[in-house]
Amino acid sequence: MLSIAITLLLTCTLLVTAEAAYQTPIYVDAERAKICSTRICLPPMCRCSGLTLPKPAYKGHEKEIPQFITVTFDDAVTALNYEQYQQIFANLYNPDRCEAKGTFYVSHDYTDYAKVNALYNEGHEIALHSITHGNGTDYWRNANENLMMREFGQQIVILERFAKINRKHIRGMRLPFLQASGNTSFVVAKSLGLLYDSSWPTQMYKDPAMWPYTLDYLSVQDCQIGPCPTASLPGLWVNPMVMWTDVEGYSCSMIDGCIFLPKDDVDALFEWIKKNFLRHYEGNRAPFGMYLHAAWFSRGNNYLKAFRKFLEYANSLHDVYMVTPSQVIQYLKHPSLGRPFKGCFKKPKVPCQPTTCALEKTLTGETRYMTCCDSCPEVYPWLDNPLGEI
Repeated sequence: MLSIAITLLLTCTLLVTAEAAYQTPIYVDAERAKICSTRICLPPMCRCSGLTLPKPAYKGHEKEIPQFITVTFDDAVTALNYEQYQQIFANLYNPDRCEAKGTFYVSHDYTDYAKVNALYNEGHEIALHSITHGNGTDYWRNANENLMMREFGQQIVILERFAKINRKHIRGMRLPFLQASGNTSFVVAKSLGLLYDSSWPTQMYKDPAMWPYTLDYLSVQDCQIGPCPTASLPGLWVNPMVMWTDVEGYSCSMIDGCIFLPKDDVDALFEWIKKNFLRHYEGNRAPFGMYLHAAWFSRGNNYLKAFRKFLEYANSLHDVYMVTPSQVIQYLKHPSLGRPFKGCFKKPKVPCQPTTCALEKTLTGETRYMTCCDSCPEVYPWLDNPLGEI
């Protein structure tokens, strides 16, 4: 009887949250989403927001669901953090003997596109984080569709030209400051042909944690950084950023946003990371997101070592896979117990001759150095001039 009561209470909470979401302003003319029904919204094309995998046969078999870890980094890829990424992912193999992979939400300024190409060729996912990164949260909160299309659509052009990334492999985006502009951000993601967005934190649904879902129907996810979407956007996935908990019990959307951390000690930091992980692993097996900026590693002598120690621990578990959000969505389209994938992702083999360019930044006249593949643009690429042409 207690379990039935808890289930009813949770269902009511989800519905109330969904109805409250209708109060969010809509900045783009789009059809308003309706409450989701698992009888109608079915994989592979549709998935309701929720806390469990949809198949009744999985009830009682949660420990056979593969545990995914998504390691994601925001902002510029540089020569310095590229070396850190090599340390982080070196010699890590999933239980299927495929290499562990991360995801890089790349912003333009100061990015070394030859290093982006190298990460791409190593099989990591390259995703969008805007050209300018904006000037604070108001820039993104009030962004209209035109601005969003320029920031992210033109960034695709930059990644194609200067890092030689195949357009079809650019599948996701994350908004700077995690600041959405209501429906606008998500309409643009769909218009660009992206598979998913990963900008939306959830504090309410972290224990048990929320699984990725599509925006065909109204999301029940709590809106921590509004305005959040209310439109029906069929086929566009949300990879929710399930919040962590710091040592004082406060929630944080990204690791480097956690205020109260353990002392700067490898074991203490490792145990804290592991505690956040076990909430997923010993719970409903929803993906465990490790979201951060590489600059976090410079805050303490042992942060990078503790991060790597945790990944080595996770790598020792027989049912834990370090993958990209795109791979998680691939699995959710055809979920199963046990081994999640039939084969390894085929690495691109895209040649890149690193070329360092001294370029004028048109708006300011300053000289900006940029490393890219093969040849230099005429001026520093920027919004409305992504190819850097005169």
